[in-house]
Amino acid sequence: MYVMSLSIGIVGLPNVGKSTLFNALTNNNILAANYPFATIEPNTGIVPVPDPRLNVLSKIYNDAPVKPATVNFVDIAGLVAGASKGEGLGNQFLANIRTCNAIAHVVRAFDDGNVVHVDKEHNPQKDIETINTELILADLQTVENRLPKLAKEAKANPKLKKQVEITEKLKQALESGKPANSLDEEQLEEVKDLQLITMKQVIYVFNVDEETLANQDKKDSLAKLALPSQAIFICAKLEQELQNLDEGDRAELLESYGVRSSGLEQLIHAAYETLGLQSYLTAGEKEVRAWTIKQGYTAPQAAGVIHGDFERGFIAAQVIDYKDLVEHGSEAVAKSAGKVRTEGKTYIMQPDDVVEFRFNV
Repeated sequence: MYVMSLSIGIVGLPNVGKSTLFNALTNNNILAANYPFATIEPNTGIVPVPDPRLNVLSKIYNDAPVKPATVNFVDIAGLVAGASKGEGLGNQFLANIRTCNAIAHVVRAFDDGNVVHVDKEHNPQKDIETINTELILADLQTVENRLPKLAKEAKANPKLKKQVEITEKLKQALESGKPANSLDEEQLEEVKDLQLITMKQVIYVFNVDEETLANQDKKDSLAKLALPSQAIFICAKLEQELQNLDEGDRAELLESYGVRSSGLEQLIHAAYETLGLQSYLTAGEKEVRAWTIKQGYTAPQAAGVIHGDFERGFIAAQVIDYKDLVEHGSEAVAKSAGKVRTEGKTYIMQPDDVVEFRFNV
């Protein structure tokens, strides 16, 4: 059974706006102070995934309670050069990143004399390289600790020979400044128990000022620094302002900067895309709910995200497309129009599926 809870670790140098962004994303008010290491323990915020379909379905099912999918954001203290050797508050935080599905790397791309930069000057490219180097060095340390033990075990168990070869290849890649995910997927599968940080997908979050937010050329040149990863652009100050506005005013303010969605929506959308995730829906008078699964999941695997018994005892899935359900106004009408299908064990889930699972345990 694979329970899908999405967890994103927010990393970056001190004073790049990580905590401000975290507060805006999670609407929390943790200490966002203008000095390094304001964040000591990783702060965690569970955030609902914005999904307008849920409220529409709730109305169809007599105002049923809504349960959105969630994302867990972990705000990890500012890393500094030397963090992998324990500089600043180093290793303690690197350990917190290992348990996240993806990394949101916040990069400062604004000038503000009132906010000190850890290097006295800000240079987005240099900042990205500093953090990436620290993450690679932390992984190298993990690999170097593991290799001698693994080589010893392989003498007694020849089956481990392949794992030793891949771990050595990994060590060479890290030593030459390449992240672990520069190896192919099959090789990474062999060493996934090492939980390396640079195996994870990264989304670059450029924290920009209002002027850059509306300047496509500036954003394009910053996006090149993130390649081959995805880049999004957020103004953490603006995100804070959005918190206190109603939906209409929020949309209007974003539009004035040429931005279509809030930082939270952009980041979640980027995470789903980067990690190959989608959500499906269950709906009834008890609750309307979104569930996060991997793209390509079969109906039994999707059922297993609700409960292991659903996967083990899977019989069939009754499926209706969200748009068909909304168009017909109720399940009964959609059924008589032939829009409700029964799917079996090999059915691949689609993003707009509204599903009821049949199972026998």
